[in-house]
Amino acid sequence: MSDHTNETIERQYEEYLPPIWKNLNVPIRRASGVTVEDFDGNEYLDAFSGISVTNVGHNNEAVVDAAKTQLEEFVHGCSYVHPNAPVADLAERLAGETPGDLKKTFFCNSGTEAVEGAIKLARKYTGSKEVISLEMGFHGRTLGSLALTGNRAYKNGMTPTINDVSHVEPPYGYRCPSCDGDICSVDCAENVERVIGTHTAGDLAAIVVEPVMGEGGIVVPPTGWLERVREIAHEHDALLIADEVQTGYGRTGELWAVDHFDVVPDIITQAKGIANGLPLGAFTAREEVADAFESGDHLSTFGGNPVACAAAMATIDELHDGIIDNAREQGAWLGDELAALESEFDVVGDARGLGLMRGLEIVDPAMDGPRGVAPEPDSKLAKRVADRLRDDGVVVGVGGYYSNVLRLQPPLSIERSQLERVVVGVRSALETEVDR
Repeated sequence: MSDHTNETIERQYEEYLPPIWKNLNVPIRRASGVTVEDFDGNEYLDAFSGISVTNVGHNNEAVVDAAKTQLEEFVHGCSYVHPNAPVADLAERLAGETPGDLKKTFFCNSGTEAVEGAIKLARKYTGSKEVISLEMGFHGRTLGSLALTGNRAYKNGMTPTINDVSHVEPPYGYRCPSCDGDICSVDCAENVERVIGTHTAGDLAAIVVEPVMGEGGIVVPPTGWLERVREIAHEHDALLIADEVQTGYGRTGELWAVDHFDVVPDIITQAKGIANGLPLGAFTAREEVADAFESGDHLSTFGGNPVACAAAMATIDELHDGIIDNAREQGAWLGDELAALESEFDVVGDARGLGLMRGLEIVDPAMDGPRGVAPEPDSKLAKRVADRLRDDGVVVGVGGYYSNVLRLQPPLSIERSQLERVVVGVRSALETEVDR
């Protein structure tokens, strides 16, 4: 690495709060499409999209042009003080783009804020306080959203301010002790009913789930699971909140991940891919639910920023102009290729995902895993494989509850030849690192 590259890394480690612990050590000077470039001029194929954000490609021309045009008009007016066309246009667009009868949208700046706001709205609408979320799930890092997150590693000594949260076993087929096998069934959803009966006080406001668990390791629920969770929520006069912060905007090969399961939630949270990298978050609710908020119940100074809203409109147009179709087509091909890697390498315990949201779970086949279900997770090998890929010019993520899942979430505009390079790189990295 050049002195400039090393200096950039060192300055961010030394002067940035908090200390960086998931840094890929690929400083970005510029980016375009599916590639990023460091300060030495080295190009990397980005198969992670800044954690599933640049869905229509880095520096997408239409998105950049929309943002520039709006920048020349005005940058800020606080959409909750000054009505303006960009926020009105996007709210109207989302009423038509979100599933079923979801209609009214609140705009904020991030996925975490969207989750916090959705919980407030559910509590206001139902008059209840308790919330259920999934073990191993992730919903943000503020104290409220952190209470929903089912992973101690993210909480790190914090005491969440929302105390009325219970967690239920996730539909994690590969490591599901309830199903005693590789395939979860809809019966796993009955764990939600069990938790309501044993861990709550009968004051349930909402059940919050990621339709596909991202930070949890690209966990896809079985057919019927999400439908049954919605039924259980409604049977207890609670709402179903679908956290689509990571899964939305075409990531799974449909505009929304819930579309794979034919489920219409009561509230849907959004961020990441919504504006292709500009900071914007949102939650959209049924009109009856949304109207529970009165003026002043919730507000965001920068929420609905007109530049970000203009970028979001362009992003949605780009998604519908063939990019979602590409995610579906390339994702199906990638799924087959990763399944072949699972068959080829004993250390690949499970290949899973939807669309271009894919994961490879890396394991030690010689060791039994937690509770005797599936082999031992091998986080060290997963990191070595990811590091090897980076050194070969391909950026992937590593995540999952056990930090042993290679996460492949490239821009949805990726071409087959570029995706082939990713697969070849993964195979080569596995061959190199397995016996080290």
